Amino acid sequence: MALTWPKALGWRLGRQLLDPIGHSSVADVVARLGTVPAWPDAAAELAVGTRRQGGRSGDVSRALEAAKLVKVFLFRGAMHYLRPHDAGDRLALRASSKMWELPSWVSYYGLAPDDWPRFREYVRNALTEGPLTRTELAAALGRSSRYRHLRDHLAGGNETLLKPLTWQGDMGLGPDRDGEPTFLRLDAVPGWGGIPDVEEAGPRVVEAYFRSYGPATPDRLQGWLGPGLGVKRKTVTRWLEGLGDRLVTVTIEGDRAVVLREDLAELEAARVSASVRLLPGRDPWVMGPGTDEARVVPPARREPVSRTANPVVARGAVAGIWSIRDGCVELTWFGESGRVPRAGLAEETTRLSSFLDRPLELAVGID
Repeated sequence: MALTWPKALGWRLGRQLLDPIGHSSVADVVARLGTVPAWPDAAAELAVGTRRQGGRSGDVSRALEAAKLVKVFLFRGAMHYLRPHDAGDRLALRASSKMWELPSWVSYYGLAPDDWPRFREYVRNALTEGPLTRTELAAALGRSSRYRHLRDHLAGGNETLLKPLTWQGDMGLGPDRDGEPTFLRLDAVPGWGGIPDVEEAGPRVVEAYFRSYGPATPDRLQGWLGPGLGVKRKTVTRWLEGLGDRLVTVTIEGDRAVVLREDLAELEAARVSASVRLLPGRDPWVMGPGTDEARVVPPARREPVSRTANPVVARGAVAGIWSIRDGCVELTWFGESGRVPRAGLAEETTRLSSFLDRPLELAVGID
C-alpha cells in the first residue's frame, strides 16, 4: 500500500498521543514528546493536558513539584520540561558546544574556561541544603570574593549565566517560590541519570526524534539539533550513518524520508486521521518538524504560527488558529482547509472547557 502524507501524519498523531488521546501520566507524555517548552506556563500545561484523558490545568506544575519532571534550559536556551531519566541525553548535546568558552562569554562574565569547574562546584555546594530562589542564589554568589562580581547579573534577572550549569547537569529549575524561580541540584532529583558521553547520547536522541517526529528527512533532524542544541551538521550526519540499517528510507508522494525500521510496519498500516485538535502555541507538533514544514504548516500561514498563535490541527495539518476571550473560543478557520468540522471543534471546545474548569463557547470565523 502506497504511503501518503495524510497517512504518515495520522501515524505521527498516534505517536504523539493526539489521536487517540492517551491515558498516560504527565511524565510519560513528556517522555513520548522528548521535551515540552516550559514557557508560558499555560501553553506547557495544555500541550501535555490535551494528550491525556482527564487532564487538568496544573498537572504539569504538580508533576514538577513531585519531581516527576525536571525543568532546564535547553533548546535555543529556553526552558523545557523533560523526564529526569531522559534529560541527560539532550543536555549532553547542548553542553557539547561549550558556549561558555566563547571569548564573548569570558569577557562579559569574567570567567575563563578553566574557572568553570570551581564555579560549578561552588553553585552545587550552595544548593546542597535545598532549592534557592534567584535572590538567594545571588546572595550566595555575593558571599564569595571570587564570584561576587556575578551577583548583580543574577539579581537583575540575567539567567544566561546559569544555562551552562544546567547543560552540564549541575542544576535545574524548581517550582516558583514567592514569585521567583527556584534552582535545585539535578542530582537530588529521583531518577536523574547524569550527563552521559555525547557520543552515547547522540544516537539515542536521533532515534527518539524519528520515533516521535518521523517519517522525516535528515534536514528536519538537522534543523532540530543544529539551531536548537548547537550540534554541528557533520556530527549529526555521523550519528545518522552510525545507526545503519536501524533506519530505512521511504518514499511518500515523491518525497524521501527516514523512519525507524521497527516502526515501518505500523507506519504502512496507518490510516488518515479525522481528528481535530486545539493546540497551544509552540506545541511540539509544530516545533518538532519546524514551522517551515509545509506538510504541517501551510507556507501561507506560517507567520502567525511562528509568532506562537494557537494552532487548530485537522488531519495533522494546521487548519486555523484560536484564542480565548471573554469566555469564548474565537476560532479562525483557514478557508483552504475545506469544510469546517463543527462537530469536532465543538467537542474540542468541551474538552478545553473541562481542562480549564471554566465554561467556554465556540465562535468560528473563516479566513
